[in-house]
Amino acid sequence: MRFRVCAVVLGLVLAGCSVGGGGDSGERKLVLVTHDSFAMSDDVLKSFERETGITIDVRKLGDAGALTNQLVLTKGNPIGDVAFGVDNTFASRALDEGVFAPYEVKVAGPADYALDDTFRLTAVDLGDVCLNVDPAALASRNVPEPTSYADLVKPEYKDLLVVEDPATSSPGLAFVLGSIAKLGAGWQDYWKSLKANGVKVVSGWEEAYTQDFSGSSGKGPRPIVVSYASSPSAELDDNGNPRTKAVLDTCFRQVEYAGVLAGAKHADDAKKVVDFLLSERFQSQVAEQMYVYPTRKGVSLPAAWQKAAPLPAAPAELPAKEIQRNREQWISQWRGIVEG
Repeated sequence: MRFRVCAVVLGLVLAGCSVGGGGDSGERKLVLVTHDSFAMSDDVLKSFERETGITIDVRKLGDAGALTNQLVLTKGNPIGDVAFGVDNTFASRALDEGVFAPYEVKVAGPADYALDDTFRLTAVDLGDVCLNVDPAALASRNVPEPTSYADLVKPEYKDLLVVEDPATSSPGLAFVLGSIAKLGAGWQDYWKSLKANGVKVVSGWEEAYTQDFSGSSGKGPRPIVVSYASSPSAELDDNGNPRTKAVLDTCFRQVEYAGVLAGAKHADDAKKVVDFLLSERFQSQVAEQMYVYPTRKGVSLPAAWQKAAPLPAAPAELPAKEIQRNREQWISQWRGIVEG
């Protein structure tokens, strides 16, 4: 899901955390499996652990796609109790494979993003994957800022764009899905034109944004990157103004979910963790910690987001079932075009 700054890295949160029971101390320990970009305020985590007596062992398993693959492969012997980070580009696969158990959260859940009526996945956050640009770098080349997909195939944008591989990156897949949703049957010709115009493909967001994009701290050579609508809120100058911009006409809505794993050893405590992820306490810090929008209504956002990270009014979307039905074929077709 996604532009991420892992301000707090959650690995084994407390010394001695394990998957097993509480041991002599009587502590209740469970495993939360998630993607590499998950982050949480240490104060928020510790307050939950104090109030519930539950210790959370966070296991990070790569991007959303890698996380989903691991959950499917281990569904007969689940590698955790609760999972967070399966998004709408992969959720239908996890549901079809029976990875998650039904659980209707005890707090007000975001029904707008419900995938079906089984209550197996609950929407926790959302973000919009779209092009980000470095206006100063473009101006130095006398190139105007792009405003749409179509601009990127023009000669003046040759060798300026870096994207992520949709087979290995959740934002990479979201950008391809956005092009399909926007361009319909013409999406393959569009990607042929992007290839001819020098698009660079890398394995994941971290490499694309922090190494190749000129607008990040890495000061890379390319002024256009696939990232998130919220990314500019992390690139502010000394006066609080964003140094980068999101191209809001190229956004695809990405929603991340949490759920109790079927066959979890600590299912009751896992349900409490899902409730916690929807609590105002957790939701109020997802913007600053993970640079995504909370799904809970009425949660305050950082002041900089009003200026630098507006939520797109009409992002592209595709039904989860359509994504599930066509995802592998679309990725294969994309590979044939871009890597062939």
